[in-house]
Amino acid sequence: MGSIKTTEYQERVIELHGWPVRLTSFRLGEKYIVQADNVSPGAVLARFEADTLEEAETEAISKARYLLSKTQRRDVEP
Repeated sequence: MGSIKTTEYQERVIELHGWPVRLTSFRLGEKYIVQADNVSPGAVLARFEADTLEEAETEAISKARYLLSKTQRRDVEP
């Protein structure tokens, strides 16, 4: 039985609706997987698998953008 190796691993941080979002992507066999998480506290917002990196990344960013657009910011007073 063969094993599937993870390749093309990368991470980058982008900003969506004023929130930092970490995009983690890698190739697993013939598929690309992209996960978007809120940098702090690190909650997973979206995870997509697709035939191309661009497709998986577009879907993950779209869902993360949608979720963060619904998130209310509150000012914290000292």
